[in-house]
Amino acid sequence: MDELLKNHMFAAHAIAGAGSVTFSTLLTYPLDSLKTLVQVGSGSGKQQLGAAQILDRVRILSGTSGLYNGFGWSTLARISGLGARFGVYEILTAFYKGHHIHASCLFEDGREDNYVHVSEAFTAGMVAGAVESVISSPFEMVKVRKQVTSASLIPSSSFVAEKRAVVPSISRLLRGYTPDQKALNHSVELLSTLTSKHPNMIGALLEYPWMMTGSGRPPPVFHVKRPSDIISLEGWGTLWRGLRSGVVRDSIFGGVFFSIWQFLHQAMLDWKAVGMDPAPRSDDEIGPLSALAVSLAAGFSGSVAAAASHSFDTAKSRSQCIVLPKYISMERRLLKWKRPGRRFERYTGIHPSDRSLLSRGIWLRTGRSGVASFLLVGGYFLAVHQLLR
Repeated sequence: MDELLKNHMFAAHAIAGAGSVTFSTLLTYPLDSLKTLVQVGSGSGKQQLGAAQILDRVRILSGTSGLYNGFGWSTLARISGLGARFGVYEILTAFYKGHHIHASCLFEDGREDNYVHVSEAFTAGMVAGAVESVISSPFEMVKVRKQVTSASLIPSSSFVAEKRAVVPSISRLLRGYTPDQKALNHSVELLSTLTSKHPNMIGALLEYPWMMTGSGRPPPVFHVKRPSDIISLEGWGTLWRGLRSGVVRDSIFGGVFFSIWQFLHQAMLDWKAVGMDPAPRSDDEIGPLSALAVSLAAGFSGSVAAAASHSFDTAKSRSQCIVLPKYISMERRLLKWKRPGRRFERYTGIHPSDRSLLSRGIWLRTGRSGVASFLLVGGYFLAVHQLLR
């Protein structure tokens, strides 16, 4: 391991990979923010906000910089997730290549079968995508909630009429949160018809975590966006909420991306080998492809993969914006609550109410994924060339 860390080539590839991921994320992050807001801002009603309307809302509430809310968390998610995706893929494809060489298979034209077949790239990409989803899910949770905050109108607290000690039940769940005074007064009015009244009705209500907002509803998502707040109110497991839809999404994306990329890569190699005399016996004898061609192939593969997996991306983004406090989760476990929807929807994490919304933001995600994949691969080749020359 020490020798690996001291190896200049390993360090150069690691720096090039992290730099290209950061660069591609920086240039395409506004599209990702708009995509997320289109997905989570859509309702079952006829009126749905478009990308232009959402962009105006973000500019008014948060300024242009609001499009980069959560950028740091997105960068961490992509560096760790893409590192796992390409790392697992390289390990699996190295096994496939070794198996081919060991079997000494030959093409009809005499070339050695030492490359990865499209079907093998698909299966390796699916496994790599599943690993990526597990690793990047906590970072995505914080990223999505910060993106939603940029388009949220955050009201100022009205619960400051008198100085009083912080309610322990609320402080333990969400530090610094104050209930909505109007909602709390309305709840007290509804209970005022009771024959036996508590002498301190407001104080008694606030002792119950269900009334921490004053209305019985969970706090809005823009109040639960920091990792410490998410863990305190909802628990550690919330960081992996939407994991089912995330695993399906990234598995499909990885399989489609690597299989198409491998198909295009091999097609370009075969095209380049036409007319070579003598005929090359392996891909290594053909020589490397241009960085531009490989980058364009990656961009096209990323766009197709994003379109194929977009429904599950919408399901994951919408589930991550649901605030589910610990006490509600406990009630569901005690009542043996079952997931709604058909069997396929339960297994893949799709909520039945989201069926008509799964395609929202597909063009934003397709474009963003294609550009990001092109910049990622192109930036990686450029960085490696500069570092190793």
